[in-house]
Amino acid sequence: MHDLAELVGGYHRFVAARDKDDSRLYRKLADEGQAPETMVIGCCDSRVDPAAIFDAGPGELFVVRNVANLVPPFEPHGEYHGTSAAIEFAVTGLGITNIVVLGHARCGGVAAFLDRVHEPKVNPGLINRWMSLLNPARATVLKSGPAGTPEQHQQELELQGIRVSLANLQTFPFVKEAMTQGRLKLRGAYFSIFDRTLLGMDPDTGEFAPISS
Repeated sequence: MHDLAELVGGYHRFVAARDKDDSRLYRKLADEGQAPETMVIGCCDSRVDPAAIFDAGPGELFVVRNVANLVPPFEPHGEYHGTSAAIEFAVTGLGITNIVVLGHARCGGVAAFLDRVHEPKVNPGLINRWMSLLNPARATVLKSGPAGTPEQHQQELELQGIRVSLANLQTFPFVKEAMTQGRLKLRGAYFSIFDRTLLGMDPDTGEFAPISS
């Protein structure tokens, strides 16, 4: 899409493709509100749309997207927290029962961070501060040294980013409380843009494997 005309054209195709069942669904969602069971925390990368990957319709997923699908730790005294506010609303407002952190292959934010593009001395700014959430994970990944290829380092850091976000989620008191009471489960997933493979993280071992069912 090159300009707003393309967006408008897409909107008209969207409306024309809706049938009576869809119209009733949108009216129901408007009248009754949303009640999704699952929240997905995904990357803002245009190639990785959670609704498309999971074939979800309107009202089925509560989605927040940011650079590299990261979750910051709980910081009650900060000023502005878009991702954290969405998590709070999902858990305490919507009563979400599942949170999925969805990472993906060839993440531009992870690649730049691994190459130190976002170090303060190189490029101080908002992205650098955000990606600094991966500092401990980056050190762990690079311990493999020359034996690991750049591609392997990037994929491992993408997977580590999911683990970091899942760990940070548990620093939110309302998330921890919901988990303790059995009302909420956390899951990690990883999508390969190359072949559309979806990996799931074992909550006990932290290892990723293809999801077969």
